[in-house]
Amino acid sequence: MSKYACIACHAVDKKVVGPSFKEVAAKYRGKVNSEKTLVEKVRTGGKGVWGQVPMPANAGVSDEDLHAMVKWVLALK
Repeated sequence: MSKYACIACHAVDKKVVGPSFKEVAAKYRGKVNSEKTLVEKVRTGGKGVWGQVPMPANAGVSDEDLHAMVKWVLALK
């Protein structure tokens, strides 16, 4: 997460600029295709899901790293 500066806007258990990783996990846990959905959201960025602060696109993150990060977030309780 630090390699790609995710921690500049997110923390494990508290809102920073964006939601905490635990909040993201709770919102998407158990939903069909949650990993695929989050991978796409991280890759392309966007706004409106968690408010009006936009999340920048992260096209430079490798597929392997992106999937590993999203799996880690989704595993948080």
